[in-house]
Amino acid sequence: MDLSWYLSLSAVLFTIGVLGVLLRRNVIVVFLSVELMLNAVNVSLVAFSQSFGDVDGTILVFFVMSVAAAEAAVGLAIVIAMFRNKLTVNIDELRLFRG
Repeated sequence: MDLSWYLSLSAVLFTIGVLGVLLRRNVIVVFLSVELMLNAVNVSLVAFSQSFGDVDGTILVFFVMSVAAAEAAVGLAIVIAMFRNKLTVNIDELRLFRG
């Protein structure tokens, strides 16, 4: 397959992720949209790595995946703590820094 197919897939996934972050009010959906954007970048990194015959992009993907896994664990813990305190995961109803 041509490089443009992978880049098109990556662009579509990233666009869906951006729309999810901008349009949704649920913290969990926003969190999943950020993960979708990270995976879109991973797809493009692997595609460029394969296209240029270099393994640096693939190695970078492993680092991004490990950071994303740590971010998922910490982010989910924060969401659970917020839900326990406020009984909602709606962004509009959560006022963390306001009295």
